[in-house]
Amino acid sequence: MAVNVVKTGGVAKITIDRPPVNVLDIPTMKELNTALESVKDDPDVNVVVIDGKGKTFSAGVDVKDHTADKVDEMVRVFHQIFHNLAELPQPTVGVIRGAVLGGGCEVAVFCDMVIASENTKLGQPEIKVGVFPPIAAFMIPRLVGRKKALELLLTGDIVNAQEALRLGLVNQVVPDDQLEVAADAFVAKLSSLSGIVLKLTKKAVYRGVDSDFKDVLSKIEDVYLNEVMKTADAQEGLSAFLEKRAPVWKNK
Repeated sequence: MAVNVVKTGGVAKITIDRPPVNVLDIPTMKELNTALESVKDDPDVNVVVIDGKGKTFSAGVDVKDHTADKVDEMVRVFHQIFHNLAELPQPTVGVIRGAVLGGGCEVAVFCDMVIASENTKLGQPEIKVGVFPPIAAFMIPRLVGRKKALELLLTGDIVNAQEALRLGLVNQVVPDDQLEVAADAFVAKLSSLSGIVLKLTKKAVYRGVDSDFKDVLSKIEDVYLNEVMKTADAQEGLSAFLEKRAPVWKNK
């Protein structure tokens, strides 16, 4: 199993466990969806925590799953993670450290709240392999504003934990050796409160800010699958990454 679920004291902890850097391939993403679905309707779960085992939260989606024969399934299964997250009644807390890149960064910032260790590096480097991150294209402008979102997505720059805190991508930054203790304390504040009121408060907030998620994401998916993935540069960028060479862009 690449995804583990532990439920205790009103908290469900979902841990990505695919060493060495918790890369999300299609089977792992399916397990993550199953885990999210298992807690969605559990009346005994009031808070959901998502973390990664080891020194890295997740280095992203497996580039091997971006090939023409897999990309449709990959996008469908990957985006189901976010449909499931959006439908979770419980507040979600991402607990992150190390590399939080690409699809891993999308999973982290989509959580309702995020606790990060000082050594965390976040970024969406997809542009460097000739594609873009659909979930981040939806989510990051809503967190940091349009101008900074365009900078992050168009350059693929990586930001450290303190910059992520300043931008509003994470809620807290703590010393590396205190991440688990700090996360437990943060989650304990939530789990000590009324579970039903936590869920209804989250529901009220999301009705106000993200009611258009499904509609907007479907439009972004269309650009990704039917425009970007049909360009020569997308194929070149992905091939160059897998072949460990510099891409040669044709701008078409």
